Amino acid sequence: MKKLIVYLFCIAVFFKASSFAQVKMSRQQILFYTSDWKGERFPDGRPKISDSVVQRAANVSLEDLWDFLQSRGYHCQYDNGWQALHIDRAMVGRALTAQYMPARPDMVSAIKAEGKDEGRTGGNNMWPINDLQKGDVYVADGFGKIVEGTLIGSNLGSGIAAHSQTGFVFDAGIRDVEENRQIANLNGFYRASDPSAWKDMTLTSINAPIRIGRATVLPGDLVVAKHDGIIFVPAILAAAAVASAEFTNLEDAFNFELNSSGKNGAEFEGGWTAAKYGAFANWIDHHPEKLKMTRQEFDAELSRRKGKSN
Repeated sequence: MKKLIVYLFCIAVFFKASSFAQVKMSRQQILFYTSDWKGERFPDGRPKISDSVVQRAANVSLEDLWDFLQSRGYHCQYDNGWQALHIDRAMVGRALTAQYMPARPDMVSAIKAEGKDEGRTGGNNMWPINDLQKGDVYVADGFGKIVEGTLIGSNLGSGIAAHSQTGFVFDAGIRDVEENRQIANLNGFYRASDPSAWKDMTLTSINAPIRIGRATVLPGDLVVAKHDGIIFVPAILAAAAVASAEFTNLEDAFNFELNSSGKNGAEFEGGWTAAKYGAFANWIDHHPEKLKMTRQEFDAELSRRKGKSN
């Protein structure tokens, strides 16, 4: 009887482990990697950063976000060297991640079998698209492959637009660039374009942690893609990072005005004393239209920075 119990226990452990050895990460796995997030989540478990924070992120600089993340110990969240469908149009959203790897028959066979069991159809480069929600950015590690590494053409591009109304970031190639540029509600950042179709590569995970260039990306991260690069802000820091970047932008605007009027002395970028912060607060009182954050957020950040200046 004891042997039977041990046998059944081993079988249970095996099946429990197998349930986690799947392409699409389970909700429990996503919760594990994003356990510090205490806010709203998507049904799949990804953190759901508020629409307001996502929209505001389009109007702050990459450098100001980068500075904030550096101050919090997040040193691996940025990458550059991208081409884009609309390079001068900022793209922001919440990350849905995917990883691709060079194909090998035994691995591909197992992945195809899993897809069949889950009722998935078509090539597995279509699978993440079906999981996209409005406001998502499809972020894929395609190990930098361009020739025969084109993760989408225009048909899949139209699918991304229909599901997310946002776009994608591919550390890989794409094809049909001209047609993709004509699709409404679609932007995309990628390494290069090529007319070849994808070959000898396969999807290995959806919503797992991935590497994009020199950045680490978790599902639910805030993606901010602009002309000069892309930054991936952890969901737990997104609201604070955007508010901090907005505050820095206001500081700069005030400082530029002082510089242009000759009232800043030789302190062209610094000199932030308590007195200068007082003048800054008074300037905001007279220009409330410049605030993107709430006044409460502004006052809290003002108090924090004024304290550091003492």
